[in-house]
Amino acid sequence: MNYYITIIFIVKIMFIALAIYSLYLKAKKSKDTKKIQTIQFWKERMEFIFITMMSILLIYLFNPRSVMKPIMIDGETKLLLYLFGFVLLLTENWSNFIHESPFFKKFQSVLA
Repeated sequence: MNYYITIIFIVKIMFIALAIYSLYLKAKKSKDTKKIQTIQFWKERMEFIFITMMSILLIYLFNPRSVMKPIMIDGETKLLLYLFGFVLLLTENWSNFIHESPFFKKFQSVLA
């Protein structure tokens, strides 16, 4: 279990590094589109791997049919669950929610 959590941390660090590098290239207005596309490709893959691994961890931790002793959530697992919540919030497709919500349509029409 500790190895699995360590691998999740490594994947998360790789994702953060790629995200920061991607922001750096965009801020620098790099003309190397192939490099930007490659960084974006691997960033998306790291995000997918992280979400998949965290989902498996959640299934393992909260399996109602498990007959083993109760699992205590230690500091690393607690931190990963906390970060997973932020990843889900940040990667959510907010544009669909904002553009399709009647409240936001009315709010945008008032501002316009």
